[in-house]
Amino acid sequence: MVFGFFRKKRNNRAIVERQYAALTSAARAPAFYRDMHVPDTVMGRFEMLSIMLILYFRRTAKSDRSGQEIAQEIIDAFFEDVDHSIRELGVGDQGVPKRMKKLAGMFYGRLESYAAALDGNDATALDAALRRNLHPEAGAAAPSMQSLAEWIFAAERALSGIEEASIETGQASLAVPTASTEGLN
Repeated sequence: MVFGFFRKKRNNRAIVERQYAALTSAARAPAFYRDMHVPDTVMGRFEMLSIMLILYFRRTAKSDRSGQEIAQEIIDAFFEDVDHSIRELGVGDQGVPKRMKKLAGMFYGRLESYAAALDGNDATALDAALRRNLHPEAGAAAPSMQSLAEWIFAAERALSGIEEASIETGQASLAVPTASTEGLN
C-alpha cells in the first residue's frame, strides 16, 4: 500500500509538469503584455501566472479528489518556481522566506478578490482588482483592464467545459488571445 502511494506521486509528477508548463506558457502569451496592459516585468509575469493558476484552481475545485491533488501539486510547483526565481535574482537565504511569505500573501489575496468578482459575475470589480494589482503605483491613472477581465471570464467558462479526463491527465489548456499586429513591422 505504501509503495502504491509513492508510485502515484511519481505518476502525478509528469502530469503536474505537463499542466504547469501549459499554464506557464499561456501566461506568457504576448497579447496579454502587448494588448491588455499587463506590464512585461517580473511582477507582471507573476501576476499573469497567478491568474492562470487561480483559474485552474477554481476549475479543479469542482473536480474529484485526483484533480484537486494535482492542483495542489501545481500550486506547490509554482511556489518552488517562485523560490528558485527569487534566489536567482540574488536574494540571500535569509531574505527568501520573507519574500515567499509576501508573495504567497499576494497570491492568496488575489485568489480571494478575483474569486469574489468571478462568483458575483462582476466585471467592474474584477477590472478594479486587476488595475490595483497590475499597476499598483498608477492609482486612478492605471489603464483599463477590461479586456483582461473579459478574457478571464471567458477563460473560466471555457475551463468549466473541460472534461475531467483532461484535468486528471494534465492536458487542460486555455485559449489565449493572439497578439494584434497593429504597430508591428
